[in-house]
Amino acid sequence: MNYLEFKEIRKKLKMKQSDIAKSIGVGTRAVQYWEKGERKIPETTAYFVNNLLQEQQKKQNEAASPVVFSDLKIMYVPLANQYAQAGYLSRFADEEYIESLPTIPFSDDVEHRGEYMCFEVRGDSMDNGSYESYLEGDIILCRNIRQDYWMSKLHYDKWDFVIVHKEKGILVKRIINHDVEKGIITLHSLNDYYPDFDIHLKDVAKLFNIISTRRKNNRR
Repeated sequence: MNYLEFKEIRKKLKMKQSDIAKSIGVGTRAVQYWEKGERKIPETTAYFVNNLLQEQQKKQNEAASPVVFSDLKIMYVPLANQYAQAGYLSRFADEEYIESLPTIPFSDDVEHRGEYMCFEVRGDSMDNGSYESYLEGDIILCRNIRQDYWMSKLHYDKWDFVIVHKEKGILVKRIINHDVEKGIITLHSLNDYYPDFDIHLKDVAKLFNIISTRRKNNRR
């Protein structure tokens, strides 16, 4: 996003520089630098302001009441991007490490209860050309599933998943079967090139539901 696009979105939102700065969690000076083109606008900020505009347009189309930005609640979610995922695998239980990761802002359309993480999609195993695809570079918002819930049937007909496997790494997959007695789940890729395979939950460090996806505007 360039400085002209950012400024245009702010005007469409009818927000002052100080208002949008407060929503993003930065100082007004940072917004001034961005709108002068003196500093690069972070990708996370671009995602957030585009999301704000989409929410406003949606509410206007539905003839909803005006958006009140002063009451907007923001949740900043840690991001394990492609470069940080190796570190996350070894330090997912280290609170200080998680706090050191970059964050992405989400507005109050997200339920704030629970543990959230964002991951950047790698590879094409979940790309079959359909609207369901997860493309390389997509940012996916995920909510942690507590381990005591793994003992009962997972709601795999409702969600796709991020599986943090102790050996295979971070996997974005669809679960198509859960053998509760044996603790085995069957993972499926949307791309037919990749075969289904089974893993045991004892080899899984973390399991997340995929809540939403953010994609750059210049990608399908």
